[in-house]
Amino acid sequence: MPLAREAVELLVQAARAWYFEGNRHGLRDREWMALRFLGRANRFSRTPSALAGFIGSTRATASQIVKTLESKSYLVRKPSQEDKRSVVLHVTAQGEKCLSQHDPINHVVNAVAALGNDGCVGLRDSLRDVLNHLDAAHQRLDASICRDCMFLAERGPATPKGRAGAEFMCRLYRAPISLEETELLCTSFERTRDRPKIEEHLDRARIASQG
Repeated sequence: MPLAREAVELLVQAARAWYFEGNRHGLRDREWMALRFLGRANRFSRTPSALAGFIGSTRATASQIVKTLESKSYLVRKPSQEDKRSVVLHVTAQGEKCLSQHDPINHVVNAVAALGNDGCVGLRDSLRDVLNHLDAAHQRLDASICRDCMFLAERGPATPKGRAGAEFMCRLYRAPISLEETELLCTSFERTRDRPKIEEHLDRARIASQG
């Protein structure tokens, strides 16, 4: 237990990068969290209600955060293609630039990258296991990557040379999913062990892009 506590205390210290008083580069920590999430969320999760659920706030608070990000030209609202009564939040090029240059967690990302590929994979998988235990203990489901979701199914074969064109289907939304979208966050995520072998498609796509 002392070793586990030491690991958690180190994680809490690392969290100072994304939980802080005041603002950094004009945004408070929760506004950074919102912009970061919207930059990684899939098209089904870039809504005000999904944002509120992810950052753990009321709809009113999430709406105010969206207005702040819009005022800085980091976000725009567009009608949903699936439901014209709804809106989808899109991170602008200026918002993406802000994330790339000023996101407070960038230093943490660089430090983790310095661990090397094996170190990154080990840390990612360990943290995923921890979150799985927390989700089970508190009977909750947090957003996670589409490729690990029980609703994802293979729809068709990969294109020649394994390029990013393999088709998948979301059985929850009954919508096609591209290979690139399987790497995005979804707030309707439900975990499964029996998922399509997407890693094989991703490996082929990476090899093709490097060639």
